[in-house]
Amino acid sequence: MSETTNASRLETSRWMYVGVGFLINVCLGAVYAFSVFRPPLQKLWGITATQAGFPFMIFLGMFALGMALAGPLVEKWGPRKTTLLGGFLVGAGWVLSGFSPNIWVLTAFYGVIGGGGVGVAYGCPIAVAGKWFPDRKGLAVGLTVMGFGLSALILAPIADSLIASMGVIRTFTVLGGAFLVLLLALALPLKFPPAGWAPKGCEPGTAKAKKAPACAGDLDRGQMIRRGTFYALWGCYTIGCLAGLMSIGIAKPFGLEVAGVPSTLATLAVSIFAIPNAVGRPLFGWLTDRLTPRYAAALSFVLILFAAALVYFFGKGSAAVYFVAFVILYLNLGGWLAIAPTATATFFGTKHYARNYGFVFTAYGIGAILGSVLSGMIRDATGSYLTVFVPVMGLAALGVILALVGLRALPPSGSAAK
Repeated sequence: MSETTNASRLETSRWMYVGVGFLINVCLGAVYAFSVFRPPLQKLWGITATQAGFPFMIFLGMFALGMALAGPLVEKWGPRKTTLLGGFLVGAGWVLSGFSPNIWVLTAFYGVIGGGGVGVAYGCPIAVAGKWFPDRKGLAVGLTVMGFGLSALILAPIADSLIASMGVIRTFTVLGGAFLVLLLALALPLKFPPAGWAPKGCEPGTAKAKKAPACAGDLDRGQMIRRGTFYALWGCYTIGCLAGLMSIGIAKPFGLEVAGVPSTLATLAVSIFAIPNAVGRPLFGWLTDRLTPRYAAALSFVLILFAAALVYFFGKGSAAVYFVAFVILYLNLGGWLAIAPTATATFFGTKHYARNYGFVFTAYGIGAILGSVLSGMIRDATGSYLTVFVPVMGLAALGVILALVGLRALPPSGSAAK
């Protein structure tokens, strides 16, 4: 096969990796459907709503920690072997959860093992998409992680049906067996492009995104954390996730208590909100390619500020405001799952991408945990979910400033430029 023909084949087949990554993320994102399990678990073991949320909270923490620790594995083992390990842990965590006698054992199996497995596997298809698409990193990564956002829409009704037919505990085992088989099979095609390969019209080592800032070179983790841009990105990512999850974590109770929508409609709304959460990923990935991470991030924070102000000043008793505001909030939370990985590759290069983004991703874990805790604390202290949006507005305003001031690519310097 001629070199030209082989290059053309690789250019066409690279979209396969986006599709495979999308399906992997559908399996990994099943955590977003955990709310389906909470009421049956409370009834089964006679536990509080807070206790029923422990597996979810620990899962998110282990997700972020697993990402940070797995970065070097992707570089050493490659995406296929790393995904095999992560997929095995995810499947094992879910299967073992089906043998839990209480919430604490479930937290260990589901939260620690399953969450850690998702952390190990999550970065692999993102790294693959980023390397196969140096010309359209944002779009490719956004489409890949779109599966994570859509997962709840797909898997929540399946889980709900299984819980009704066979009970909540056995459902963990059945889904875990399915995830184990699917993730191990989907891991097999994953690989990075050949050394020196680049898509047509894009020279190796360059990006072709319009208005893309000059990359400082392929920085390793040590070089990355010495750049002010890293701290700006980490701060923006934390704020984006914190503001988003403070809002999204109260979507149903806010609809019931503040907007006054019926319970069935509030439940349906939460499922529908998964769509903008998913769409936000390729949308903001595309915007990041077109506008640069700096302006895409600033736009996201402006939209979050608008939505928070809208719901705070006009949301009481208004179903219409509730739906519009929460669609925007879900859209932007999904958007940050595309802005941050694309910005990591743009500012710090792709050579050490898995290791670097794993470290940047710790911002998601911090934001997720703080957002979940603070929204409950504010509700308890003030007696209303409406007041949650006061700090959300403040955080969004801070995010606009941080994005515009800090998300600037610095010129190459010293060893980092080599």
